[in-house]
Amino acid sequence: MTGVYLEQERASGPAFPGPVLCVDLDGTLCRSDTLIEAILLLIKRRPLCLFLLPFWVFGGKARFKAEIAARVRFDADMLPYNDELVEWLRAEHAKGRRVVLASGANERIARAVATHHGFFDAVVSSDDVTNRTGTAKAAALKSSFGEFDYVGNDHVDLPVWAASREAVLASCSEKTEASLSKSIAFARVFRPQGRQASRLKLWVKALRLHQWVKNTLMFVPLVLAHQLSDMDKLATLALGFMAFNIAASSVYVLNDLLDLSADRRHPRKRRRPFAAADLPLAQGVAVLPFLFLAGFGLALYASPAFACVLAGYYVLTLAYSFDLKRRALLDVFTLASLYTIRIIAGAVATDVELSPWLLGFSIFLFLSLGVVKRVAEIASSRQRGAGGIPGRGYQTDDLAILQTLGVAAGYASVVVLSLYVSAPEARLLYPHHQLLWLFAPLMLYWVSRVWLITHRGEMHDDPIIFALKDPASRIIAVLAAIVLVLAAI
Repeated sequence: MTGVYLEQERASGPAFPGPVLCVDLDGTLCRSDTLIEAILLLIKRRPLCLFLLPFWVFGGKARFKAEIAARVRFDADMLPYNDELVEWLRAEHAKGRRVVLASGANERIARAVATHHGFFDAVVSSDDVTNRTGTAKAAALKSSFGEFDYVGNDHVDLPVWAASREAVLASCSEKTEASLSKSIAFARVFRPQGRQASRLKLWVKALRLHQWVKNTLMFVPLVLAHQLSDMDKLATLALGFMAFNIAASSVYVLNDLLDLSADRRHPRKRRRPFAAADLPLAQGVAVLPFLFLAGFGLALYASPAFACVLAGYYVLTLAYSFDLKRRALLDVFTLASLYTIRIIAGAVATDVELSPWLLGFSIFLFLSLGVVKRVAEIASSRQRGAGGIPGRGYQTDDLAILQTLGVAAGYASVVVLSLYVSAPEARLLYPHHQLLWLFAPLMLYWVSRVWLITHRGEMHDDPIIFALKDPASRIIAVLAAIVLVLAAI
């Protein structure tokens, strides 16, 4: 039968006194959905294929899966597997029992998973013609093996459980288990291990609400122009701020969906909700258009010009997610630009003239912090004995030159600040502009401290989040604010 493959020959020995053990892949053996993972991988590697997806759908589910699987090199090693179930299957195989991977996934993906684990005796999967899920899977298993036990996870498996001798449930929610238990008497249940975070907490993490603090840079032009008391401009800016937050969250979700494999290789990023399969990929894909439309709807309401700046930010971020993040140096220059665009967006939303001094200071400072982020990642990679950063264009040998570049950029930002103190613009805005000189040593100390901590390998991979949590950084921020107030009065 097409779609049924013998993976390995069983060594001679006594036959296991029981039926073949068949296990589903998506949502059961693997806690993710391999079809969606393959689609996302295809879009990341070949974005124009996105426009071909609707045409492939017309060929039927089997053809749709085959077209995608034929165009991707699927990485079965880094999928989030149900470890308890894997160990049980391995133990059953060691006893002499035949273990079969019975999946609705395309044969290329199913065989890659079977090869990775090494204990599957055969694979039953979808091919280019037949989509083996539900009743089609039940018929294939019955025809190939006669009597069998089956491990599944959802309502689509009901016909397979009905045709099996013994039903096993794995990796589903309590709600799904309760619903399925009304129809099927399960001999064994593999429930999710460990304490599960609430769905709300998972979405807060996936949307990276803590990263919204970066968008407060939009308020900088209004504050430095001494127009914070203008309620109309403040209200428009607040609306733009929310639009930027929502749009940024959509990019974060998209980035996480496209970067699953690289995130799973990272010691911290592997705990992100989509990489860890704590949130279904389908929900992430579904929420993207909602966030996009909501963000740009608010932006247009705030100001068409502001919406254009947000569109530029979005396009540049997409370019970063799809390609630029893998380009050495271009990635950190892009990160610096994305921070600076936030400042530009605030100026455009409030119709405040943007100071070239502020732009120069911003570009150098955020270039330095972007390099901090990469140096921290390279240092972490070196500690793990890896030769580079997965999904990035750097090797561990690049550490020294990046440190030099980052420190130089940070100090250049302080030079720009120092030159501004004596500029005519500073004299107009700050009656006691000489006090702004106190700003320079504060910035010198902070930049130097950040780089010292980075050099020691103690830097969080996001220096902005580090600064928010670091007591010394908070004290410096308060002192800097006091200096600005005293210079302005």
